[in-house]
Amino acid sequence: MNAVKKIIPVVALLYLAGCDGMSHTNQNILGGAALGALGGAAIGSISGHAGEGALIGAGVGGVGGYLYDRNNYYYDEY
Repeated sequence: MNAVKKIIPVVALLYLAGCDGMSHTNQNILGGAALGALGGAAIGSISGHAGEGALIGAGVGGVGGYLYDRNNYYYDEY
């Protein structure tokens, strides 16, 4: 458990640093996929298929993030 507490901040830092040069579209797709994977894993774990749920959730979340980005034109103001 102690090793996990040390790894979590490193993973979070790498995740945030990896999004630095991404476009708004890429950030929304990645964010949607990450949230979808978490939700899919949570729902899939109920039926004993957390991995499959995470994969399906990531796909659906990525598409949802893309559609969200295409329907919001806030980035045109910059």
